[in-house]
Amino acid sequence: MIKANDILRPQTTDQDQPEAEGKAGRVMAAYQALRDAIRSNVFPPGYQAAENEIARQLGMSRTPVHEAMARLQEDGLVRILPKKGIIIRALSPADIEEIYEVIIALEGAAAARIAGFLESERRVVAEALRQSTDDMDKALKANDLKAWALADEVFHETLVGRSGNKRLTRMAGTVADQLHRARMFTLNLRPIPSASSTEHRAIVRAIEAGDAETASNAARLHRQHARDQLLPLIERLNLRNL
Repeated sequence: MIKANDILRPQTTDQDQPEAEGKAGRVMAAYQALRDAIRSNVFPPGYQAAENEIARQLGMSRTPVHEAMARLQEDGLVRILPKKGIIIRALSPADIEEIYEVIIALEGAAAARIAGFLESERRVVAEALRQSTDDMDKALKANDLKAWALADEVFHETLVGRSGNKRLTRMAGTVADQLHRARMFTLNLRPIPSASSTEHRAIVRAIEAGDAETASNAARLHRQHARDQLLPLIERLNLRNL
């Protein structure tokens, strides 16, 4: 069962949300709270949680929680157990390899799409990407790998989110959530990620130049390098459920 402080209560609950704001707001609040608990490993792989207990912890009725759980199952983060609640899905090395195949394709497409924008639009996105990369460099200099990982995540979220393709953004966000635990779990086990910033800057330069092919190739190559580093590490450590 869920312990008292396993989930932080969302700001929006059944008790304090005006009815006019509708069910959608409550479902989103429940979804975000559960998603954060899974991504942060408060709910680790294999953890089972009952629907009524989740609703109690969130201060909500079961209806928005049930719908949030259904969305999390669509995202591949949980499996719904009839009359029992949810179980947090674990990832195998084969799952992670498949996820990287999807991310490589999606981020390559996003980079190419942004490179096709008007110059003024490209410049705005490139500046946001460059800022995230600068933040990564600062974090590495401070030996703060968690801050580095956050800035790296912002870079990739910006790359897909600013592509202007909502479906691409949704798909990329889903697989990134699935991969998040594995990346964070191995963060301190991998070599210092000094090459990431260099690869990010290559993506930014291609976007600024309006070179869609080079931008796509640079984005794909960057994720391929990450995959080729992570998968052998998982195999070496015999990590079967992440």
